[in-house]
Amino acid sequence: MLDINWIKANPAAFDAALSARKNVPFKASELIAMDDSRRAAILAVEEAQALRNALSKQIGQAKAQKDEARANELMAEVAALKDAIQAGEATRKEAEEKLRNALLVIPNIPLEEVPRGADEADNVEYFGPNGSPATAAKARPQKPTFTFKPREHFETGEALGQMDFEVAAKISGSRFVVLKGHLARLERAIGQFMLDLHVDQHGYTEVQPPLLVKDDALYGTNQLPKFKEDLFVATTSTELELQEMQDLFKEIVDRDEDTRELLERLEGLESTSDGTEQGGGLRELLHELKETRRFDFQQMDQARTKGVALFERLENLPKGLWLIPTAEVPLTNLVRESILSEDELPLRYTALTPCFRSEAGSAGRDTRGMLRQHQFNKVEMVAITTPETSGDEHEKMLSDAEDVLKQLGIHYRVMTLSTGDMGFGAQKTYDIEAWLPGQDTYREISSVSVCGDFQARRMDARVKGKDGKIRHVHTLNGSGVAVGRALIAVMENYQQEDGSIAIPEVLQPYMKGLKSIGARS
Repeated sequence: MLDINWIKANPAAFDAALSARKNVPFKASELIAMDDSRRAAILAVEEAQALRNALSKQIGQAKAQKDEARANELMAEVAALKDAIQAGEATRKEAEEKLRNALLVIPNIPLEEVPRGADEADNVEYFGPNGSPATAAKARPQKPTFTFKPREHFETGEALGQMDFEVAAKISGSRFVVLKGHLARLERAIGQFMLDLHVDQHGYTEVQPPLLVKDDALYGTNQLPKFKEDLFVATTSTELELQEMQDLFKEIVDRDEDTRELLERLEGLESTSDGTEQGGGLRELLHELKETRRFDFQQMDQARTKGVALFERLENLPKGLWLIPTAEVPLTNLVRESILSEDELPLRYTALTPCFRSEAGSAGRDTRGMLRQHQFNKVEMVAITTPETSGDEHEKMLSDAEDVLKQLGIHYRVMTLSTGDMGFGAQKTYDIEAWLPGQDTYREISSVSVCGDFQARRMDARVKGKDGKIRHVHTLNGSGVAVGRALIAVMENYQQEDGSIAIPEVLQPYMKGLKSIGARS
C-alpha cells in the first residue's frame, strides 16, 4: 500500500510513475479528494464532540444556578449532537474505508531502473550488477546437447509409468498430477536439497508455517483484494450447512415474520470452523428446518429457539481460512504488527510448502504436463530489511536462487521484468528462466522481487533505528525455486536416449546413491 501523504505531496510523480503500469484505477487527484473527504469527516466529528463537551459543562452550570429551562434547552442540544456525532462517525468510517479500499488496489511504484514496457516482450536480460553476456555465460551451466530429439517431461514421465495425469484427473480434476516411485522421490529430493542449500549455505532460517491463513495475511502480502479469484478458500462442512439453512429460511420467511431476525443472522454469519458439538447441533437444526417446509409454526418456534442457541456458539468460532498460494504469505507476515530492532535485520526465512492456485487467468495455457498446476511444491525465500539495504538484499536473493540451478547443472537466463510484466506488489523483479530442451525454450522457474515498504504498510511492520526513529521495513520474496518446475528441468535436461533420467550428482545423496531412473524403475 502506498502512503497517501506521499501521494498528496507528489501527485505528478505518482501519476508519472504509474503511467507505465497496467490498469491503475485512480489518479492522484481522485485519491487526494478521497483523503480530503476523510479529513473533513474527522474534523466534523471532532468539532461536534468539542461542542457537546462544552454544552455538557454548561448544563452543569445551569443546574447549579437552578436554571432548569436553560438546562433542558442545553440537554436537547446535546441530544441532537449525539445523533449528529453518530451520523458523522458513520460518514467518517465510510470515507476511511473508501480511501483504504482505493489504496489497496493501487500497484507499487516501479524503481527508476526498471525497464518501461507493455508486457514480457519488453523484459531485458540481466547479467549481474557488473556483468556482461560473456561473464554470465561463463558462470552459468551450458545447454545440454543431444543426439536425439529431446522429449518433453510428461512424455518421459508417462513412459516411465511414474507420472499419471489421468488418475489425478479422476481424483481431483485437471491441472493435478500423481507422481510415483523414484520420480516422486526425485521431486522430494529436489525440495530437500534446495531447503538445505538455503539454510546451510545462504543464511536463511527454516520455517514450517501454516498452510491456511486469514484474510489479513493475504491483504498484507497484496493477494487480497485484487487477486481473490486466484485463491482457494477452505470451506467447512458447517459453512455448507449454514448455506442450506439460509436457503430453507428464505422459503418460509414470507410466511413467518418472526423468522426474519434469524435469517438476518444467517446472512451475516461468515465462514466458520466446525466442531463436533456445533456440527451435530447444526445438522439437527437443518433437519427441523426441512420439516418447516410444511409451515408447522410450532416446529418453527422450536427450530428458532435451537437456532439462536446454536448461533451464540457458532458466531465466536474462527472464520474461514485461505489456502496459501505461496509461502511468501505466512513468511512475510511473521513480522506483521511489530516493531523490530535494526540490529535484528536482515531477517531471512525459507520454507518448503505446498502451494495452491486456481490459475483463473490461464485457461488453455500449458494444459499438458506439470508446468501450471493447482497444487505444487515450492521453496520460498523471504527477507526483511532496512530501506537502505533492500537493494543489495535483492541481488543476494537472486544469487541464492541462481545457485540452485548452478548446482543442479541447469542452464538458465535472468530477465529484468518490464513495468508492464511486473507483479502488482513489486518495485523490481528478476525472473530466472530455466532452459527446457523438450520445449526448446526458456520457462520461468523463479521470480525474485523487492517490494520496498509496500507490504510493510499493509502489515504495519516497522523497525526502530539506532536514532530512535521508527520506519516501515522493506520486504523481499523469491522462489528458491519452484520444485515441480525444477523437476521438469531435471527430467528434460538429464534425459537419456533410452528414456531414462540421469540424476544430478548433487541430488544423489538424497536418492540413496541412485544415479539414474530407468524405465519402470
